[in-house]
Amino acid sequence: MFEQFRSFTLSVGEVEIFGVKGGAGPPLLLLHGYPQTHVMWHKVASNLAEHFTVVATDLRGYGQSSKPPPRLDHANYSKRTMATDMVQVMNHLGFDRFAVLAHDRGARVAHRMAMDTPDAVRRMMLLDIAPTREMYANTDESFARAYWHWFFLIQPAPMPERMIGADPRAYWLDKCGAGSAGLTPFAPAALEAYLTAFDDPQTIAASCEDYRASATIDLKHDDEDAGRKVACPIMVLWGDRGVIEAHFDCLALWRKRADHVDGHALPGGHYLAEELPDKVLLHALDFFREGS
Repeated sequence: MFEQFRSFTLSVGEVEIFGVKGGAGPPLLLLHGYPQTHVMWHKVASNLAEHFTVVATDLRGYGQSSKPPPRLDHANYSKRTMATDMVQVMNHLGFDRFAVLAHDRGARVAHRMAMDTPDAVRRMMLLDIAPTREMYANTDESFARAYWHWFFLIQPAPMPERMIGADPRAYWLDKCGAGSAGLTPFAPAALEAYLTAFDDPQTIAASCEDYRASATIDLKHDDEDAGRKVACPIMVLWGDRGVIEAHFDCLALWRKRADHVDGHALPGGHYLAEELPDKVLLHALDFFREGS
């Protein structure tokens, strides 16, 4: 799926990060969501690589990247730590400043990256999320039912790990197939890659830690940013048949967190880069070419 890309594994701090790199031009980092890997970009990466040097990685805890044991405070799966991984990867590849296209959990990593290392992030496009703090603050029963996994995965170990581990493939298919498009966004080869990657107890445990961090230390970091905003331009896109559209004013919430925000809903669900790759690609090319 990434035939014209070369794979790499880089040591950054306590972990090794796996990724692929291809193309030429200004650097563009692609970050995936839960419970996926860098493979989620396979429908857009080659076209993006005609204009950019594209780097797509597996976040710590996912895919072929390291999955360190959790800490009591969940700090080694905080978005701050995961963002630091990505900045160091890009620095190793020779890029001190770059753009970011990110989905779901990866978009939360991108948000923290832009806050902690503003000189590194030129601009970023975020797919189908609102800011973490605001989503928790505005939780009601209907949102909790729709995003039940947010509240399931943060339960103390090893309860969610044990339950998911009983049948990881069934969990993945049920969770990711519950949206408006079902499983149709996922190409067979990509789906098998996701299922194979998730069929690993270490990945299950690490991904639970990702969510536990978001409900604890990540909120602390967000609260410490009170009065400070992301400085780089942000484009936010979300699905008009998804949870973000149904429960949040996405633009209004991002404008509380960033100075320069634009965006709108697309006619799809959560997995936009796979359900609507042509539309995501068109918006990405327009947005990332600007000011490059």
